[in-house]
Amino acid sequence: MLEKRLGSLPVIADFSRRLDIAGIVDRACPMRDIAVVSHGQVVEALIANRLTGPHAMVGVADWARDWAVQEVYGVAADALNDDRLGRALDAVAPRVEQIVGSVGARAIEAFGIDVARLHWDMTSISLYGAYDRVEDEHPAPAYGHPKDRRTDLKQIQAGIGVAADGGIPVFHRAYDGGAGEVAQVVDTMHALKAMAGPCTFLLIGDSKLISYTNVTAMLQAGVTFIAPLAASRVPDGLFAGIDRATATPVDYIAERDQDTPPWHRAAYRVTEDTMALPGRRKKDPVHQLRRILVHSTANADAAGKARTLKLAQARTELDTLTRTAGTRYHPTVEAVTAKAADIARRRRITAYLRTTITTTPTGTPVFTWTFDQAAIDADATGDGWYALLTNLAPDIDAAEVLHRYKDQPTVERRYGDLKGPLAVAPMFLRHNRRITALITVICLALLIFCLIEREVRTNLAPDTDMIGFYTNDRRAMKPTGRLILRALSDLRLIPAHHDQPPTIPKPGWLQAQLLDLLHVDPTQPRWP
Repeated sequence: MLEKRLGSLPVIADFSRRLDIAGIVDRACPMRDIAVVSHGQVVEALIANRLTGPHAMVGVADWARDWAVQEVYGVAADALNDDRLGRALDAVAPRVEQIVGSVGARAIEAFGIDVARLHWDMTSISLYGAYDRVEDEHPAPAYGHPKDRRTDLKQIQAGIGVAADGGIPVFHRAYDGGAGEVAQVVDTMHALKAMAGPCTFLLIGDSKLISYTNVTAMLQAGVTFIAPLAASRVPDGLFAGIDRATATPVDYIAERDQDTPPWHRAAYRVTEDTMALPGRRKKDPVHQLRRILVHSTANADAAGKARTLKLAQARTELDTLTRTAGTRYHPTVEAVTAKAADIARRRRITAYLRTTITTTPTGTPVFTWTFDQAAIDADATGDGWYALLTNLAPDIDAAEVLHRYKDQPTVERRYGDLKGPLAVAPMFLRHNRRITALITVICLALLIFCLIEREVRTNLAPDTDMIGFYTNDRRAMKPTGRLILRALSDLRLIPAHHDQPPTIPKPGWLQAQLLDLLHVDPTQPRWP
C-alpha cells in the first residue's frame, strides 16, 4: 500500500495517552500477558474509530486497514475483529464506573479543568433489536419517551456531567431505558462530588433536578444548585402579578444574538422572591429556596407567536364543527360536545374557549363558540417569564444566577456532538452488557473530541477565530471539534518501506497551525 489515511489519529492517540485511557482500562480489566492486544488498546482503537469514521463492529478491522492504525497505535487490523472487540466490551462493562471516574479525574488534573460549575442532563439512545433477555447487572433496554421520537424502538438512557470550563464531559453514566430522570440525581451528585474532590461545586440541571428528595440530598452534601422550576409547579398568577418595569435589566447577550444588531437582541430582566418546598410528611423540614424570576423578550415573542398559531388552527377546526354540527359527521349533541372537547384538548385552548350547544325544534344540534379575550390577555401577561430555583448565597445577585445558569445549553450541544459526529444512535449489539460498555467508549470519545476543541481555543487565545476551514470561504470562525477533525482528516501517511520509517507529507497551512496549537508533532505520527 502506497498510502494510508492518517487524519487526526496522531492527535487522538496523543490525547488518549495524556488521559492514560489504555492504562486505566488495563488496570481495571487485567488479562493474560500472552494477549496480542490488551483491552485498553482495543478501547483506544474504538475511540479513534468513533472520531474518524464510525463503523459497526464488523467494519472496524477494514477501517483499521485503510487508516494508519498499526503505525499510530501499534495494533494490527486483524486484531480488531468483531469477536475481539466484543470480548473487550464484555470485560469493560463491569468496570465502567471505575474507568469513568478514573479517566474523568485524570482529565481534570492533566488539562486543568475547572469543575466548580457542572451541568447535568440525560438523553435517550434508540436501539435496534428485541432485547427480550437482559443481564440484571447492567441497564436494561425499555420503551420510553425517546428524544428522536422513535417510540417503536427500545432505548437506553445516558447522562453526562459537563464542566462549564470548555464544555468538557468529565462524567457519564448509562441508565435503564425506562428510568426516571428525577431518581438519578442523588447518585449522580455523589459521583460528581467524589470526582470534584474537596472543592465545592455548583450543579446546574433541568427541572428534573428539583424534587424534595434531591434538594434535601444536595443541601446535606453542601452542593449548591440552579434548576428551572417546571411550569406545572408555577403557582397560578405568579407571572401575571409581576411588573416587568420593576425587574432588573441583565447585561447578557445570548450566543444566538452575538452577530445580531442590538435592537434585535433578546433582552433579559430578573427579580426574585422565595419559595417553600415541603416534604410529603408533616415532620419533614420545609426548604426555603431562592426563586429567580426571569423575563426574556425572545421567550415572550415565541410564546405570543405560538398562541396566535394555535388559536388560528383551533379557529379553523371550530368553524368546521359549526358547519358540520347536525350533519352525519356530528349528528347529536353528544357528538358535537365530544368533538369540541377534543379540539380544546389538542389545541390547548380550554382556558380560552367558550361554547354553546343548542338544538332546533327538530332536535338538530347547533354549535356556536367564541374565545374569551380577557382570558387570552391575562395569559399573555405571563409571556416570557420563567423561574429558577437555587440555594446560592444571597450575595450572588439574581443577575449573576442567570449568567451561571445560561451555560446549561452546553450539555445539549454535547448531546448533538454525541449523536452527530460520533454516530451514537441508533445502535445494535447482542447484549445490554456490551451496550453499556460501548456507551462508555463513545462518551470517552466525546471527552477527547471536546478536549481537542478546548485545547485549540485555549492556545489560540487571545484570538477566538480562525480562517481556512472551508474552501473558498475566508470568513473567520470559532474552531469547533467538528471543524478541527475535518480539517485534519485528509492527512496521509506513507508506510515504512525497506529501511525507511513511516512518514507523512508536509501538512497544509491550517493543518500545521492546528497541530501546533495541539502540541502534536506535525511531521510524523506518534507510533510506539
